[in-house]
Amino acid sequence: MTEYTSLEKIRLAKIEALRAEGIEPFPHRAERTHTSAQAIAAFEKVEKDTSQAAPAEVNAMLVGRLRAVRQMGKITFAHIEDGDGRIQLFLRANNLGEDKLDFFNRIFDLGDFIQATGFIFRTRTGEVTLHVQDFKMLAKAVSPLPAAKDETTEAGQVIRHAALEDADLRARQRYADLAVNPEVRQVFRTRAAILRALRQFLDERGFLEVETPILQPIYGGAAARPFVTHHNQLKQDLYLRISFELYLKRLLVGNLERVYEIGRDFRNEGVSYKHNPEFTQLEFYSAYADYLQVMELTEQMVAYVAEKVLGRCKVTYQGHELDFTPPWQRLEMRQGLKETAGIDIAAHPTAESLFAAIQKTGRMPDAQATRGKLIDFLVSEFLEPTLIQPTFLYDYPRDISPLSKSKPGDPLTVERFEAYVAGFELCNAFTELNDPLDQEQRFLEMGRDYKADDEEKHPMDEDYLRAMRYGMPPNGGFGMGVDRLIMLFTDKHSIRDVLLFPQLRSEE
Repeated sequence: MTEYTSLEKIRLAKIEALRAEGIEPFPHRAERTHTSAQAIAAFEKVEKDTSQAAPAEVNAMLVGRLRAVRQMGKITFAHIEDGDGRIQLFLRANNLGEDKLDFFNRIFDLGDFIQATGFIFRTRTGEVTLHVQDFKMLAKAVSPLPAAKDETTEAGQVIRHAALEDADLRARQRYADLAVNPEVRQVFRTRAAILRALRQFLDERGFLEVETPILQPIYGGAAARPFVTHHNQLKQDLYLRISFELYLKRLLVGNLERVYEIGRDFRNEGVSYKHNPEFTQLEFYSAYADYLQVMELTEQMVAYVAEKVLGRCKVTYQGHELDFTPPWQRLEMRQGLKETAGIDIAAHPTAESLFAAIQKTGRMPDAQATRGKLIDFLVSEFLEPTLIQPTFLYDYPRDISPLSKSKPGDPLTVERFEAYVAGFELCNAFTELNDPLDQEQRFLEMGRDYKADDEEKHPMDEDYLRAMRYGMPPNGGFGMGVDRLIMLFTDKHSIRDVLLFPQLRSEE
């Protein structure tokens, strides 16, 4: 049973009072002729029309949520907010009647949804306003929305604290966060625009958008622990996908030469400012391309989205001005680690040798780690924090890249890059391995060299190998966490600020 506050009980009593008078506080129908922005634009248009002696009257029926009410005797001013913005309402006893104005003042509260009919005019203070001739309750708000608070300092300065500032509460009650903070609504409009622009870029270049299974009998395509579920009818455990990769590359075998997917991936990992267990991923695969061509496509795509959505390639993120204008910096991993960690990984072909070199830096990695994971440790400890401007870090160790092609003449290194921006990884790409015999050997090596519960271990996928044996064209592949791109373009430090409903610990 819900326990209501004293304010909520007052509002519940108003609902009962409305129904006692035969008025439904949650009617089935609403009518609207204009949004707030359309009404203002229509009035300003006739206001500027000098061809007539008197401007034409703009009649409008508006709907929205009450955000402010100010009573002044026989006059009441109010503001309503809809999806386009705010507009003022003017209610006067001389027009509505004293009883109806009193009814509005007694029954309507901030947060209620209202339908108001009247004509548009401009007040003496210059604000475009609806002169209300009739109104109707559309939905009574039982709980009051969080309100902004003003604090006056000793110096007399007024500081306005935003409504609903607590980050955890905002994430839990995103509906309230959106209702009271217009800038939050703008973040998610920007998010939608970014997704549209990514699709436009790929569609214009001949990529086909496809959908692949979310429930998979074998997870793969990334280094992550999966979520496990069970299909009762099939009597079989299934995994929520951690990547689209292996299914998208099966489509290359089927002569779909350029494919992409934007959708949800699920990784049973920790939660942090840049990780959510459920996130939006973009992956594309292009036949007859390699990782160098994918680099060019990547920088072009991100710059295209920036121009399309923001109107510029330079963005400010957490105090850094980032320039996404191509070409981006290219940095070989070996060279980057020489400069930042003082270690030449080519001089340490074994895990034992590299572990000893890392120990001398004062850092302590996992003593059981493979050589590739030790290199990954060096990148995260020394190199990654220095990569602020968009940078392609390329040529990765083979044993942490089981789906990537080795560099000619260097069996320990693969043709792989990751793009880093603002000190974190944005995307990952390979010249994809298309030799089924080499791929099978990689899977077998991981089964031998990695512990059973190691997240980096990639399971053997016999069906994927069977697809490869039919012949897979050489190709370049790409994966990007779209949420991180949105963080960069909206200047949000935490991933949960760009997710409508991030994963949170239970309130209990």
